Amino acid sequence: MSSQPLNVNEDEIAKFEQVASQWWDLTGDFKPLHQINPLRVQFISQHIAHQTGGTDSKNSFYDIQMIDVGCGGGILSESLAKLGANVTGIDMGNEPLNVAKLHALETGVSINYQKITAEEKAQQSPNTFDVVTCMEMLEHVPDPASVIQACSTLVKPGGLIFFSTLNKSIKSYLLAILAAEKLLKIVPDGTHDHDKFIRPS
Repeated sequence: MSSQPLNVNEDEIAKFEQVASQWWDLTGDFKPLHQINPLRVQFISQHIAHQTGGTDSKNSFYDIQMIDVGCGGGILSESLAKLGANVTGIDMGNEPLNVAKLHALETGVSINYQKITAEEKAQQSPNTFDVVTCMEMLEHVPDPASVIQACSTLVKPGGLIFFSTLNKSIKSYLLAILAAEKLLKIVPDGTHDHDKFIRPS
């Protein structure tokens, strides 16, 4: 393991620890993630099918090694595992991981959940995964570029990496913070910090 400081923002971890019990509440704080998840799974499925030369059916996922970086309570991880992928989910929040493990146990889904940073996992398991996902996580760490580099180390040559994060723009401030947090209360106030959003450059 590296002696470098962990690429973790403890305040961000604490935010998600406090609301971890709501992770699988379809009408709670994580409702937007549940709503977008089917689109994500479909998008990922189509790209895996294209990569493997098949269709976007369940068969495309068998023997696929996947890692979900910043998996939280396991919404995406579970969906991908149910399609037949061998999924590892990593996160640095104890409570979200506990919720993810319990929900997987309740639903009978086999997922390897680990408390480890992307950088540490990349040192342990370079070039291991056919597919790497990192959704809505980059804006919650001090050094997003380090996570991106770790993801590129985790993926096998010719594999797929999927990132999703909030663009740093006036529109994202208006939608993600002013509308979603302040006015409509779709997500908890303080979930996002516009200064941590990332410009696509």
